This record gives sequence, structure tokens and C-alpha cells, in this order.
Amino acid sequence: MKLTYIFHSGFVLETEHSILVFDYWLDPSGVMEGVLQSDKPLYVLSTHFHEDHFTREIFEWKRQKPNITYILSKDILRHRRADKEEADVWLAKGGSWSDGRISVKALGSTDSGVSWIVETEGKRIFHAGDLNNWYARFLADAVPGQSIYSKEFEEDIEPIAHEKQYLGELKDIRKVTDSFDLVMFPIDGRIGNGYTLGGRQFIDRFKVGMFVPMHFVASGFESSWRMKEFTDEKNILFWEINKEGETIEV
Repeated sequence: MKLTYIFHSGFVLETEHSILVFDYWLDPSGVMEGVLQSDKPLYVLSTHFHEDHFTREIFEWKRQKPNITYILSKDILRHRRADKEEADVWLAKGGSWSDGRISVKALGSTDSGVSWIVETEGKRIFHAGDLNNWYARFLADAVPGQSIYSKEFEEDIEPIAHEKQYLGELKDIRKVTDSFDLVMFPIDGRIGNGYTLGGRQFIDRFKVGMFVPMHFVASGFESSWRMKEFTDEKNILFWEINKEGETIEV
């Protein structure tokens, strides 16, 4: 398989028989131009409605690409970002779909929408969407049952309850599988101290072939490499992404 980093949480995964696009938002290096010229069937997956994970631009691709399948989280429909007929498949947590070439299962998130487990050509792939332990930096000062005001998020949060939710989502994923060939996961330095905690908790619970960071645009490429120390300890391959449009063989 060949994996290409588009931008933010967006990736293209090309297999022998198909191409998958995850959470497309922006394409500064023009990755999609080549993708849309391929004869392989194209599957477009979006985990949730947030503008940095979904854009209506994806529907323009069907003008160039007849063999395209849209697999979208139902929250995109609920937030009226798309009409029902615009997607081929709508999934919420627990939902699944297969066409014989790829199988997709929707798991949970600690934010909006879902995360994806995709199986194709003997490989199992995980794209986390916005599933993460987002408030890890507040855990040291947190008191069970009490909220903390976050200037960054501009809201009251309960870090302990949020972490409990996150670990609960991981438990639900383990009911489906305990191993992945490829994992794409948020390593976002903006959230402060402990920004790798969610990733570390993930690899503590699952066997992972390759770990790929995402969602790091605001804090920079090198910030995401911090996770490599922890993947190395478990002999997990880590992709140190350096630029948009970069490709790696998986």
C-alpha cells in the first residue's frame, strides 16, 4: 500500500485495487489531481462535519470520477453539511458497510462523528478522526466531578470524565479488534503538556504495525515527531512526515 499525506488529517491510501481518501480538507500540494486520473475505484471517507475534516469540495470529484463512493459520518447529515442523496453510505457509531472490496466499520469519537476501521486486501486500517485524549494537560490539576475553564477551548471541561470517555471508546474498539496494520492518529501540540498521551494510551492497548501522526498543522511537523520515542519503545514503525504530498510505502 502507498500512503500520501495531503494536509492536517487528510490522507490518500492507494492499494492494489482501490484508492481511499480520508478526511479531505485542503490540498496545498495538489495530491488529488493525480488521484482523480486513476482508473481505480475511489472511496471517500469523512469522520465528521468539522470544516477541517470535511468539505463539500469532495462532491465535485464525481464530475471527473464515475467510480467513486462516498462514505460519510451521519453527523455531517445532521448538521446539514450535505444532503442524504449526496453520499452512498451514512454511518454512525456501530454501523458497518462492505462492497466486497473494502469493509468499513464506524467506531466512536471523543468529539464529533466517528472513527473508522477499514479492512481491505488483508490489511486493517484505523483513522481516528477527532478521537483523542484532548484535555490531557489538565489531568494533573483535575478533581473528579469538578470542571476546569479552558481559555484555549473557551469552555468548562472535566478532564477526568473526558479521559474516562476516551478510554471507554478504546475499550469499544478492542471489542472489534486488538490490532491494526496502519493507524492515523491526532498528535496535536496545541493541546499542551501531555499532547502525546492519547496516542500512547492507544498503542498501549493495540498492536500497531505503523503509526502515522495527524492534526498537527498548527504546531508544526516536528511537533508530531515527539511520538516516535514511544512508538520506538514498542517497535512500531513511525512516519516522520516532513511536507504535504509526501508518500510512504506501508
